[in-house]
Amino acid sequence: MEVRDIAIVGAGFGGIGMAIRLKQAGRHDFVLIEQASDIGGSWRDNTYPGCACDIPALLYSFSFAPNGDWTRRYPTQPEIQRYLLDCVERFGVRPHLRLGSGVAEAVFDPSEAVWRLKLANDDRLSARVLILSVAMLHRPFIPATEGIERFRGAVFHSARWDHAVSLAGKRIAVIGSGASAIQFVPRIAEVAAGVTLYQRTPSWILPKADPAVGPARRWALRHVPLLRRVLRAWEFWAHEARAVGFVRAPWLMRAAERRARGFAKRHITDTAVREAVTPDYLIGCKRVLLSNDFLPTLNRPDVEVVTSPIVQVTADGVVTADGRVRAAEVLILATGFRATEPLGDMRVMGPDGVSLAEAWRDGMAARLGLAVAGFPNLFLLGGPNTGLGHNSVVFMLEAQIGHILRCLRVMERRGAAVMEVRVEAQARFATWLGRRMARTVWLSGCRSWYLDRFGRNTTLWPGFAFGYWARVLGRVARGYRVGSTFRRKT
Repeated sequence: MEVRDIAIVGAGFGGIGMAIRLKQAGRHDFVLIEQASDIGGSWRDNTYPGCACDIPALLYSFSFAPNGDWTRRYPTQPEIQRYLLDCVERFGVRPHLRLGSGVAEAVFDPSEAVWRLKLANDDRLSARVLILSVAMLHRPFIPATEGIERFRGAVFHSARWDHAVSLAGKRIAVIGSGASAIQFVPRIAEVAAGVTLYQRTPSWILPKADPAVGPARRWALRHVPLLRRVLRAWEFWAHEARAVGFVRAPWLMRAAERRARGFAKRHITDTAVREAVTPDYLIGCKRVLLSNDFLPTLNRPDVEVVTSPIVQVTADGVVTADGRVRAAEVLILATGFRATEPLGDMRVMGPDGVSLAEAWRDGMAARLGLAVAGFPNLFLLGGPNTGLGHNSVVFMLEAQIGHILRCLRVMERRGAAVMEVRVEAQARFATWLGRRMARTVWLSGCRSWYLDRFGRNTTLWPGFAFGYWARVLGRVARGYRVGSTFRRKT
């Protein structure tokens, strides 16, 4: 059996960042396991036309791996994927990669205080520390729509885009009108015979200030580090200010709502269409979307927005509750992800015979989104309640990576074999989290992917990003039990 000090699962931003920082800290005894054939996570999977980030590139990149070659303020999917591939090569991560086989099972062995991993290809390895970097937005949600298996045309999810399917001259049905749809619908409408957009709940949309970055500016970003740092700081604090409306005073969101209404009024000529795509919930309750071309696309005569619920899919079309049947030759599911069920089929078993899925049966929970009571030597990247609605998740990941590195140093300094969050510490954090979450805009009365099946927000951080950074920067050992041997609960 292969033996490693640290095993990282997931080669997206979190896993790659963790690997780089481990190497920079002089820790080279680790493996980075990825079920796909290459790195990149969501930015490897989502290759639909128009795919891009809604956080500026200067923020959506590692502070320790700056890039001066972004061509736009908001990076596109190909640029982000190239950036991550460059980071892997630049920092020597490639030799640590184990691609093409995910973790089927991870079981903590209390007798030796190590994690025993079984990969999907039946390879086995053990690691003292296990770090899960399985993103929340990586498992597509496929709706249980009656008759979808009978559809004669091509069917695919936006995160599994089938580039072999020609859309030119086709009648296309798009189910869903969220973050992915608003990016690819304008692109496919340019070539399709017609696009029917089936919308369940509309989203608030604001303009996207996305200027191109010219050669002179790119040269300056590459060769003037101070300029790069100043611009990054400006972007960070400008975005951080938005948290006030999200987490402290939701009534402030009304100003953004008025702006969004005005934006829609300027760009949609048909009053009925404009009303159909205008939400009735407070802006920010669901993810706020950025687009300059989606709303104008709805003016096209060959684009239709349907708000009547889907009843079933037939061999060659879609039937809605209003009794209408609309023909389709291609069906694209823009239905989002199973964000509150990130583990999928991976079985993570603690020393007391309880799986992480069982521990989370009433909703995901982890102290600071980093560690779970009952699972020693297990750390999470991008864990519960560490997403953001206003700023860059890469900042949060860097804070988590720093915390894990400090935990590793504590274990090393104390000669400890085990580090585990105390039950009472996790409970105190959960109580604080519940109080803070109650006054956020996300619980103001809408249904979103932020919420689990119990109606709890287990995905986002209910505060400022710098507030999270300050919490994980504090005394690392606080809240953990650090010991030389594993001790079962009594």
